[in-house]
Amino acid sequence: MTTDSLAPAKVAEPLRDDEIHVWRLDYDHHQGRAPFLVLLAAYLGCAANAIQLGAGVYGRPSLEMPRDPDLHFNWTHSGDQALFAIARGIEPGVDLERLRERPRALAIAERYFSVDEFAALAALEPAARDAAFLQLWTAKEAVLKATGRGLAFGLHRLSIGSRADQLALHFLDGELPAHWQLHRLSLDSKHVGSIAWRGGPRTIRLRTLAPGA
Repeated sequence: MTTDSLAPAKVAEPLRDDEIHVWRLDYDHHQGRAPFLVLLAAYLGCAANAIQLGAGVYGRPSLEMPRDPDLHFNWTHSGDQALFAIARGIEPGVDLERLRERPRALAIAERYFSVDEFAALAALEPAARDAAFLQLWTAKEAVLKATGRGLAFGLHRLSIGSRADQLALHFLDGELPAHWQLHRLSLDSKHVGSIAWRGGPRTIRLRTLAPGA
């Protein structure tokens, strides 16, 4: 994973087939999809208002116009931060959470997570549990987004292990975990994020979009 802080002009830097570009940006929920469409337009070489989006059966945004069937993207936001992931030939799933207290983390994990995930969280000291829960949550969401199904698929139908700086997909109902890639995103002390995709390894280029770009 590489991390760069780049000027807005670099948004349109060529996207190689062996890369995933992940943009981090300041975000206000009143903006809706607008900032993400601006980034997508830079890769497509068109105006943002020329983009037409559709949605899959489970609501995942997809590109209808201009046509580029090889280009796939995903976005997420939490508080005043957002992530936008884009790649060719694979469908990325990305998720972001701002670190905060989660007093019901164990109760949620016991009800919705796998037995192994719950046991791993229960074994942690309370001071470390919130961050671990949110990292696990973003990892599960990233995988579910990459499947195109989202949370409707069921949090209990996949199991993820977390150790040091590594995430590992141990189980995904109906699929082989070996066909998947799952990674933490190196953000800051206040946020956790994850990215997942079905396919081989790729270089993740994490960039920060300059404010007002």
